Amino acid sequence: MEAKTAAKKKAKTTKKKQVAPPVITAPPPASEECAKSAVLRKEVHESLEEIKKADILVGIPSYNNGSTIGHVARAVQAGLAKYFPDMRSVLVNSDGGSTDNTVCAFQDAVVEDFNSLFIPHRVSPLMKINTPYHGIPGKGSAFRTIFEIAKELDVKACVVVDSDLRSITPEWIDLLLSPILKEGFDFVAPYYLRHKFDGTITNSIVYPVTRALYGKQIRQPIGGDFGFTGELAKFYLKDESVWESDIARFGVDIWMTTTAVANGFKVCQSFLGAKIHAAKEPSSDLSDMLREVVGVLFDLMAKYEDKWSEVEGSEPTEMYGFRYEVGLEPIHVDIERMIDKFVLGREELGSIWQAALPAELIWYLHSLEPSPWQEFRLPADMWADIIYNFAIAYHNTDVNKTHLLKSLTPLYLARVASFINEALNANADEVEKILEDACLKFEEKKAYLAENWDR
Repeated sequence: MEAKTAAKKKAKTTKKKQVAPPVITAPPPASEECAKSAVLRKEVHESLEEIKKADILVGIPSYNNGSTIGHVARAVQAGLAKYFPDMRSVLVNSDGGSTDNTVCAFQDAVVEDFNSLFIPHRVSPLMKINTPYHGIPGKGSAFRTIFEIAKELDVKACVVVDSDLRSITPEWIDLLLSPILKEGFDFVAPYYLRHKFDGTITNSIVYPVTRALYGKQIRQPIGGDFGFTGELAKFYLKDESVWESDIARFGVDIWMTTTAVANGFKVCQSFLGAKIHAAKEPSSDLSDMLREVVGVLFDLMAKYEDKWSEVEGSEPTEMYGFRYEVGLEPIHVDIERMIDKFVLGREELGSIWQAALPAELIWYLHSLEPSPWQEFRLPADMWADIIYNFAIAYHNTDVNKTHLLKSLTPLYLARVASFINEALNANADEVEKILEDACLKFEEKKAYLAENWDR
């Protein structure tokens, strides 16, 4: 009783102050050996020895996100304090060598009157670790560090959130953790409301292919913000080869989702509202990201052929949280520029396309008229044929895989331009109907993929 009274008095005396949780900063490693694993580095190891064990880990991978990471860190702290006050939590910023004020912004992030958010019987304050990641530059290398720390601390549940989020709220932490800690799920994928012209790689390729292959309707398989068990984090670490591959760049999100689904982990989605971040106009240079994401998607198709070859159709994935309508920021699109890039690709990439596509598809692509641009269409059934034939060529032929995947960019832009024309005046429900019809085309044509996979 005396201890509780003392704790209450202490909370009152600090109520008007901004009190930051302990910050543990790890400088760069001193040797190549230590660079291979974050937890082997002396400074990080000492920090983990001090913490010993935790219930929850929240990871924030970052690279030059000084203007946003402070908001993200404060939202995370508030969410942990409000929804999981009796659990021991660790916040990890895995930074990729930022040259702006990202590291300082993370270290300095506090919630006003932070102590009052923690009820007196809280086990311990939130602890923060700021550590650089190493290896291939990219998000996957940052995630490896987060997985390693989660394993070392033997946490029950993990959350990873993007560092450029402007729409994150404390409720996101509850929505990504509660399905794991309270409902027994292993992996929580995000479900956002996004502008109809945002997330075009997801909408045109990743969602319909993943859904058709593995039979689970996970709307944002590369959303970037996930919840997962500590045991799944350990499972992710078992495949050492991924950290020297494209997965360590842009492919980690689809790898995480596919690995969870294909290996029978219990998966759900959580409705997070709007995702507002540094969105890119669809015709901007996404060639490298498209190449790496699609390359990982195709590599996973080979790895899990025995899983997807027996799946027919798809089923909804359980949804956690309350769905509501939100306002979304507009995105500028330049349809004519997309079509121009498609026409240029058609002129310059014919030999590579011929290695991937049957003659009738090549003929069809050359028959498409670029003007008037408002009437330009590349239908969903033809698009499914293109993607599946590229996957088959990637798996079977000797063509340079990097060149093959890069040659997909103008075709992707043609499909995006077609979708924008179709959805230009459509409301949110009508857009989802357009996307649903496209997904069904991928499911219908999956038999073609299976029949020609090992040709």
